[in-house]
Amino acid sequence: MTTTTLDSRLGQARDAADAALSVLPVSAPLVQGEPTTEVPQPAPAGQAVTARFTGTVSGEIAIVAGQDLVDALSSSPLGELDLTAALRPALEAAAGAFGPVVVDPGQLMEPEVALSGLVSKNDAIIIPLTEDGQTRAAIALRLDVWPGAAAEETAGPSRPAPVIGRGLDLLHDVEMEVSAELGRTRMSVRELLSLTPGAVVELDRAAGSPADLLVNGRLIARGEVVVVDENFGLRVTEIIAPNGGER
Repeated sequence: MTTTTLDSRLGQARDAADAALSVLPVSAPLVQGEPTTEVPQPAPAGQAVTARFTGTVSGEIAIVAGQDLVDALSSSPLGELDLTAALRPALEAAAGAFGPVVVDPGQLMEPEVALSGLVSKNDAIIIPLTEDGQTRAAIALRLDVWPGAAAEETAGPSRPAPVIGRGLDLLHDVEMEVSAELGRTRMSVRELLSLTPGAVVELDRAAGSPADLLVNGRLIARGEVVVVDENFGLRVTEIIAPNGGER
């Protein structure tokens, strides 16, 4: 890898870390440390959330949350809160710095395991997040192909196309979680604690807009809400292609 290529990747990783820091819940301001390709020693205390993302670029991301955030979520006035949900905006912001992407549901891991898993693969970059010189958190990124990579770096021997039909046959009886979503919103813990019976929570979707159909958290279709034998249903009006477009 040339020095120019490495500098480009480090710059992109720093931009992604900046995007994550803008929405990362922290008790004190954190600053970026020196990017590295090795797991910081000692690894930050706390908990990590890792996820794959696909879209304009594809890859993996891990965010190590500080122990203070982990403790605060586990003993919140609302009961124990999900760290993956708390870090999802930061995961999406970091991955989204490379363009439109879809981030898979996050997975909890121990910090050293998560960071070591990414470092064991090619081209991973870890950016420590520090407070007073001490590493309190970290963001790690690995892209399948970094933007601007030289053609010779990405070229490889052609591979036969996978036999998709045969693979799908094995999955036909696998059950998947399917859910319909009318809309979303973001609320602070203060706003959540102030909710009372009769309160109205405004969602990010206009009345009459299509609802989303998700499989294991991934958007696959949209449709209109209907009533079927006194139960709610969804009449599919639009199928979302894997690349995010309509089909």
